[in-house]
Order: sequence, then C-alpha cells, then structure tokens
Amino acid sequence: MQFRQPVPVKEIAAMIRARIIGDPDFPCTGLNEIHKVVPGDILFVDVPKYFQRALQSAASVIILNQEVEPPPGKTLLVVDQPFEAYDLLARHFRPFTPLTAEIADSAQIHPSAVIEPRVIIGPEVAIGPGTYVQAGAIIHSHTRVGAHVRIQAGAIIGTDAFYFKRYPERHAKWHTAGRVILEDFVDIGAGTTINRGVSGDTIIGEGTKIDCQVHIGHGAVIGKRCILAGQVGIGGKAIIGDNVVLYGQVGVAHGVRIGDGATVLASSGVSKDLEGGATYFGAPAADAREKFRELITLRHLAYPRSK
Repeated sequence: MQFRQPVPVKEIAAMIRARIIGDPDFPCTGLNEIHKVVPGDILFVDVPKYFQRALQSAASVIILNQEVEPPPGKTLLVVDQPFEAYDLLARHFRPFTPLTAEIADSAQIHPSAVIEPRVIIGPEVAIGPGTYVQAGAIIHSHTRVGAHVRIQAGAIIGTDAFYFKRYPERHAKWHTAGRVILEDFVDIGAGTTINRGVSGDTIIGEGTKIDCQVHIGHGAVIGKRCILAGQVGIGGKAIIGDNVVLYGQVGVAHGVRIGDGATVLASSGVSKDLEGGATYFGAPAADAREKFRELITLRHLAYPRSK
C-alpha cells in the first residue's frame, strides 16, 4: 500500500508510540509485507528468528519489538506489539469506508464500460474502457480494472484477506489495506472470488482467463495469458508465472511459485515450487510422466498379471 504522499518517520512514530533508532525525518512512502517491500516501505516483524530477513529486506523502516543495531540506511521503530502498530497504520492510511450506494461516488468508470444492473462498485474503484461487468458482480474498494476486462455474474472482486494474527486465546483479523488489480483483457468467471492483499496488491496479469468458481487468495500474483479452469484455488502470496495452465480443481498452496509455461493437470495439489515449461500431476504435484509411471507400477503391484 502506497501513501498519497510521503510521511516522515517521526509522524509514524508518534502514531504508534514508538522509539526511533535512525533518521526521524526519513520520508516513508508505504506499508508492505516482506515479500513485496520496496525502498521507502514500512515493514513489521515480531519474531526474533525473522529479524535478519526483515533487516536485510528492501524495506527502509522496520517496526519490531527489540532494540537492535540497524543496517546502514535503515530506520527502526521499537514498540511492544509490532502487529498492533502495523495494523493501526493500515487502518489509518486506508480506513474502512462502507458502501452507501450501489456505485460509490468516488468510483471512476470509463464511459465505454458496460455495467449491468445490480452491480455493486465500491469507493476508489477504477474501471477502464471497453470493460463489461455482468449483473450481480461486486467490485470492492480500491480495485483497479483495466481495459476490455469481462467480469461475469456473481464474481466478487476485492474480498477481505483471509489473514489472522494468532494468539493463544484468539485470532486477530488483519485490516485489509491492499488492492486487486485486473490488467487489460482479463476474463473473470461467474462466482469467482479474488481477495485483496493484506497491504500489497493481488494482481491478475494481462490476457489471463479465469473460469467460474475459482478462488484467488490475498496478495497472489497471476502472470500474463494464464488459464485457470473451474474450482482452482490459489493460496495467498502464491506467484504464478506467464502462460501457466491450471486445470480444474488444482490447489496451489500459500506462497508457492510456479514458473512460466507450466501446466498442472486436473485435481493436482501444488505444495512446493514448480519449474516452468513442464507438465505436472498428482498430490503433491510432480512431473506428470513420473506420476503416471508410479500409478502404473502400483496397479501392477495390486493386480499382478498371471503367468
């Protein structure tokens, strides 16, 4: 999530009551999670074993709960509860805005876009030229829809991130401050749901076609010209390359990466990274030819041929 304008570290520190180690005047430009941070971003970490990863990331400002020596160019904000501090900032810079009309006044819709009746469009949504949105679709706040996108009936774009901070006595919901970006010539099938990122963006690349009843988790990035068949499920923060084909009922775990040009056959489960340019099958998914040989071997073991 990027701020509308840079905010000095000392103002951020005052909001969350943090002690500053480093430059109090450094201009912060946004909030983000560790896998998507860029220079200028604020990141939080509250588990010591991840401190080094956070300190060595691209983030310029790190919220944490211990005093450590900052690397050159980094500023630290020390608080007792980094998660609560980060969540407070997300709520401050992108507050919840409830719908008060079917189409929010702040939505920007190109005159050539076709919006059917009973479509709900939230605040700060932008819809590009030639886009067609069918009746009953919902496009939540801060979503960016490109040109010549087709969104079928009942699709819900920009649902809350399914992300919770776990405590012994409860699960604390993260405030969803990210966006969904649908690039040009994307198709979204009926009943498909796409979560916003927690603080980063969920991105569907140009020319990608998504079937009905597909779910895409928070912060996932789907490449260009991909094909996702019905009932595919993509875990949060997964990274799918360009020209990837996922057949029906494929499940992709949280944070997994699939390389360009990969094909995953129906009902497979992807639990680890897959290289591009190959075809995969099974659960866990592996090279399809190897999996088929395994199945043939198991069949022969179960039903040996008579001599």
